[in-house]
Amino acid sequence: MDSAYVSALAALAGSAIGGLTTLAASWLTQHAQFTAQQRAGNHNLRVELYKSFIEEASRLYADAFEHDQASVANLVNLYALINRMRILSSPQVIDCADRVTRVIIETYLSPNRSFRDVVELLSEGATHPLRDFSDTCRRELSVSARAG
Repeated sequence: MDSAYVSALAALAGSAIGGLTTLAASWLTQHAQFTAQQRAGNHNLRVELYKSFIEEASRLYADAFEHDQASVANLVNLYALINRMRILSSPQVIDCADRVTRVIIETYLSPNRSFRDVVELLSEGATHPLRDFSDTCRRELSVSARAG
């Protein structure tokens, strides 16, 4: 084989290998960026979802102290938030959200309480039902942030 052919084939092979390497590196970079953006978006979506649940549950929990009749319509938004969590969140977060909802319903079913009653409950060491939920969400979000 003539040395000119060898040189030409070597140049073509080098160009092809260089082009494929550049293509592969570019694809890997784009893939990594896309994955990081998806994780960040998922993280932010869960933060907003947990925030909405905490706000709605807090509002209903306070309402439950003053009223002994709950309208099912009042609970629809809370159940919608829990079902959205079922798509994005861990089973631990969903279990805590279900427990919060049960506490709210039980509070609606109990007699009305005055502000003084609530203060007495807190001084006796009663904990807010959202504490476990918040702690579980914080753990899940910190794990997902480290994984990303």
